[in-house]
Amino acid sequence: MTDDLRIRLAAVRTEVGKAVVGQDAAVTGLIIALLARGHVLLEGVPGVAKTLLVRSLSASLALQTTRVQFTPDLMPGDVTGSTVFDASSGRFDFRAGPVFTNLLLADEINRTPPKTQSALLEAMEERQVTVDGVSRKLPEPFLVAATQNPVEYEGTYTLPEAQLDRFLMKLVLDVPPREQEVEVLSRHAAGFDPRDLQAAGVRPVLRPEDLVQARAAVQQVQAAPDVLGYVVDLVRGTRNAPSVQLGVSPRGATALLAASRAWAWLRGAAALTPDHVQDMALPVLRHRIRLRPEAELEGVSVDAVLRSVIANVQVPL
Repeated sequence: MTDDLRIRLAAVRTEVGKAVVGQDAAVTGLIIALLARGHVLLEGVPGVAKTLLVRSLSASLALQTTRVQFTPDLMPGDVTGSTVFDASSGRFDFRAGPVFTNLLLADEINRTPPKTQSALLEAMEERQVTVDGVSRKLPEPFLVAATQNPVEYEGTYTLPEAQLDRFLMKLVLDVPPREQEVEVLSRHAAGFDPRDLQAAGVRPVLRPEDLVQARAAVQQVQAAPDVLGYVVDLVRGTRNAPSVQLGVSPRGATALLAASRAWAWLRGAAALTPDHVQDMALPVLRHRIRLRPEAELEGVSVDAVLRSVIANVQVPL
């Protein structure tokens, strides 16, 4: 049964590939986030298929998806929902917002003010929304896939560390190489319409109940004490790095463990190894670190700091 679930998840990559060229690492990251019950921050310049990637993933999983375009005038109630007066019944009724879905695509999340950004905090952490003192559970599975543009700063609001820490991963989508860009044009020349995924042949290959079983299987991946110690040593290493002003929190360590176990299960491993942890270190930790201002001025990157930490932390035998 476990092997069948892995085959189905591999089929998800195939279905997404019918609409998205390249970005295999991002597809895998989103699948890992679903298995680990985490959320994903997708960063990339406009036009690298961030939105199409999430829509294609949802179509291949038969999940309900809602897209919210975050703008400066978006209010918290526009996301969570609000209580409105129904004149016909003479009472106040709750109208659910777009957050009540399986996969919430938060487009350009850094374009909305912190007050609206914070409306997602409870949903991301507690899987519930509280409006007028009443808490309402969100459907399962629930995943927030938020996008942001790394090169445009005018009219944007930097996400606070408290919210960044709620994202399991930060996946960076680069501009594809020439061969893949030619493939994108070839598909469009042949009539591909990114707004019609059904015509592109994307079909659901994994049911929500399959995802529940896959999550249970991930929890069976063993993590030896020395590997757990390795996870902690990596996280503590970020706090001691000379270029770092704010290192990874203990929540980051639990996120790294969860993502690494999901990755190990996808690879068919029964136990977690340091290699699995190293594979997940950059996407899971890169958004949880704040560099010192002088390091940023010198051009030091977070990924370079993390690679240095990985190279200097002793690997258990």
